[in-house]
Amino acid sequence: MLKIEDIKNTIIEGDSLNILKQIPDKSINMVITSPPYWGLRDYGITGQIGLETNFNDYINNLIKIFNEVKRVLTDDGVCWVNIGDSYSKGKKRSNNVLSKSLCCVPDRFKIAMVDNGWICRNEIIWHKPNAMPSSVKDRFTNDFEKVFFFTKNKKYFFNQQKEPVQDTYNGRRGSSKTRKKFQSAMCGDHSSELKHYTERNKRTVWSISTQPFKDAHFAVYPEELIETPIKAGSPEDGIILDMFMGSGTTGLVVKRLNRNYIGIELNPQYIEIANKRIKEG
Repeated sequence: MLKIEDIKNTIIEGDSLNILKQIPDKSINMVITSPPYWGLRDYGITGQIGLETNFNDYINNLIKIFNEVKRVLTDDGVCWVNIGDSYSKGKKRSNNVLSKSLCCVPDRFKIAMVDNGWICRNEIIWHKPNAMPSSVKDRFTNDFEKVFFFTKNKKYFFNQQKEPVQDTYNGRRGSSKTRKKFQSAMCGDHSSELKHYTERNKRTVWSISTQPFKDAHFAVYPEELIETPIKAGSPEDGIILDMFMGSGTTGLVVKRLNRNYIGIELNPQYIEIANKRIKEG
């Protein structure tokens, strides 16, 4: 069994499932990760997640990993997962899904997680304002991905995050009674004393541009995307795990926000890139 103090603020090379089994029970405050998407990229490493013949095997492999995640999380621990979809390709069906149809992998994963005892608290829409143009002519251009917010138990660590608001009533018409109800919903018990307010609880559609990355690992989520989950879901000096560390974005942001990270990564080249980024960040 690994000792947390020995692996804190390090990236461990190896298979996620095998390494997770060596991490002590209830030793991690939060997990945030983005597993390789099914059927999209070959990272050139034997045993990688995402190259399974069908998406059922992919989801089953992920569930095995997240069962271990649940074990290593503290009782008040939380888990955030960014996962993308793909289209069924070719002339034949894929997993009984007709060609050209979305495979609905994120939704299938969410349902499988709930079926395995996780509590799904939110489904975040990551809207990409700078999404790449598409030449496809028989559907709309996709400009979002999903981020799921799971908890291990009903009671968990959560520090509510706020976002700015310009106007209390947003131009709505109605009686003073209706206005007070609106203010109460927005501002809580002190709303009757306020004519205007400047912030509200953060909503679930986040418009965040993608960030280019020049080095080998090109599937990188932007730093801004994970800042809110880290602030909301972990205490300062807490330990945050990313089982698919990739180019090290999680470690970089965790370090900047005064937390500790543990990374797991199968590709030694990416570990080298990540350690350099985190050190220079």
